[in-house]
Amino acid sequence: MSDRRHSSGPPTPPARSGFCRPAAAATGDPELWRRSDMSSPLKHPKGFAPMSCCWSTETMQKRLPFLAWLPNYTWYALKMDFIAGISVGLTVIPQALAYAEVAGLPPQYGLYSAFMGCFVYFFLGTSRDVTLGPTAIMSLLVSFYTFREPAYAVLLAFLSGCIQLGMGFLRLGFLLDFISCPVIKGFTSAAAITIGFGQIKNLLGLQHIPRQFFLQVYQTFHNIGETRVGDAVLGLVCMVLLLVLKLMRDHVPPVHPEMPPGVRLSHGLVWTATTARNALVVSFAALVAYSFEVTGYQPFVLTGKTPEGLPDPSIPPFSVATTNGTISFTQMVQGMGAGLAVVPLMGLLESIAVAKSFASQNNYRVDANQELLAIGLTNILGSLFSSYPVTGSFGRTAVNAQSGVCTPAGGLMTGALVLLSLDYLTSLFYYIPKSALAAVIIMAVAPLFDTKILGTLWRVKRLDLLPLCVTFLLCFWEVQYGILAGTLVSVVILLHSVARPKIQVSEGPVLILQPSSGLHFPAIETLREMVLSRALETSPPRSVALDCTHIFIIDYTVVLGLGELLEDFHKRGATLALIGLQVPVLRVLLSADLKGVLYFSTLEEAEKYLKQEPGTQPYNISEDSVPEHKVALLKA
Repeated sequence: MSDRRHSSGPPTPPARSGFCRPAAAATGDPELWRRSDMSSPLKHPKGFAPMSCCWSTETMQKRLPFLAWLPNYTWYALKMDFIAGISVGLTVIPQALAYAEVAGLPPQYGLYSAFMGCFVYFFLGTSRDVTLGPTAIMSLLVSFYTFREPAYAVLLAFLSGCIQLGMGFLRLGFLLDFISCPVIKGFTSAAAITIGFGQIKNLLGLQHIPRQFFLQVYQTFHNIGETRVGDAVLGLVCMVLLLVLKLMRDHVPPVHPEMPPGVRLSHGLVWTATTARNALVVSFAALVAYSFEVTGYQPFVLTGKTPEGLPDPSIPPFSVATTNGTISFTQMVQGMGAGLAVVPLMGLLESIAVAKSFASQNNYRVDANQELLAIGLTNILGSLFSSYPVTGSFGRTAVNAQSGVCTPAGGLMTGALVLLSLDYLTSLFYYIPKSALAAVIIMAVAPLFDTKILGTLWRVKRLDLLPLCVTFLLCFWEVQYGILAGTLVSVVILLHSVARPKIQVSEGPVLILQPSSGLHFPAIETLREMVLSRALETSPPRSVALDCTHIFIIDYTVVLGLGELLEDFHKRGATLALIGLQVPVLRVLLSADLKGVLYFSTLEEAEKYLKQEPGTQPYNISEDSVPEHKVALLKA
């Protein structure tokens, strides 16, 4: 079994590539394992010819991944997906209500945002574990760029989805690789503090606290004397309960088949209670608030009335009517500003990071560009039902994985549960205290603050502390400035390593230089200065062997630089020899037709020639003199 299946959830089959194959696991038949592989290609029905290449089975399964696993879906997978879907549903409903508060929107918008991703991901998702929906970080970004206006939030979801979908079709997922891990850690740690402190006002029952972080800190401490005792006590009790239930979940021993039925039953009850701890604690708080409401005294600030049912589908608002006139689409876009770049990029980054993390843990692969299509379409379709931007949730994905989910079909149950809550439970949401939702948010974002990252970077590479700290500090001012500045610092560090590569120097009768990380056009001047100072400006001038083993590509600027170096060596009566040229570099040098370049296959050959030992001749850079195996590769 995989480590994940030893968690406190129900026992499940061994870890596997793709989606789970329980029937084979039950029988132990290797042949059945092969036949039940949900990633195996679909067979063509008898009497039908194979599809054309543009609509081949493989292409259809790549674009619609559910076609790969659905034909082999089993009752066991259905049972496990049902359990996982219910578990995630009981987690997402209270979280959605709470995250809407973080986004500065009415609570129903959290639920409007929580169901569409469940259905879209069933068809387009490549990870069995990922769940799409509102998250703390995405809600924080929405609050920055939508002015607490639902119309702006819905339009932002639509435009973000279009951008994400376009990136998926153009296969631009590689752009996210330029946002380094220190930048991500700096942003998420700052977001955890911003979100967590932003809920202190609800935890203490304070009113009229601004949303800007520094003003929020000042006003919270300034108004601390206005704390409502009821909200503070209930909020702290909810936090303690959530912490205790989480610790129970983490320390409950795994189930073993030899355990007595009574022990397994009690284990199942504990597992259910701890998995659905958010729903359990929020229900407890609502029951307490309702009890006080019956007596005619209400010591808590309540969520209030939540509209019943799902809104009618409609296109996103491309203009907004206000008392001062109509705000046009252009003005709305200008108002959202950098949010049109930050929100879709961070949404993609968070979702793909979650998918890759769980794919690595559970031994299967995800398609990053397919994930872009899934999240983009989720945001576009969700905006038709008043959703704000969503992404992959790490916390709920963890619940999904620990519950033993087998396929993305588990999301169907989660989505159905959210829709049922909108139809039948909205009247009960009225009694949920805001302090209880604040406790849910604070406990959810606390793990985002990485307390170990400073020590890790100090040991591994201290220079990475710079983008981490820049991002962390500037995110308290403006999120987009923090992410942009941190990314720029990371790129500058990357470019510096390209422009100033480490060059290993071996002294001797022949000076040997070996660039350790390639040779690009910003680095040619560094190489030139080193050669001049160590070889050509000495008396007498020395010959140089340039080891090109680690150079796999060069550009025109590098070719010009090498040509100038060859001229300098010729003028001073010394020799520059190239060693271990790779095929792409040979191809460029042949095209450039440089004169007087000496090339040797090995360092020993170069040293013998440069020491004027007989018996060794160089290869000139012409196709006739290149070794035969290189010529074959050049012509390939």
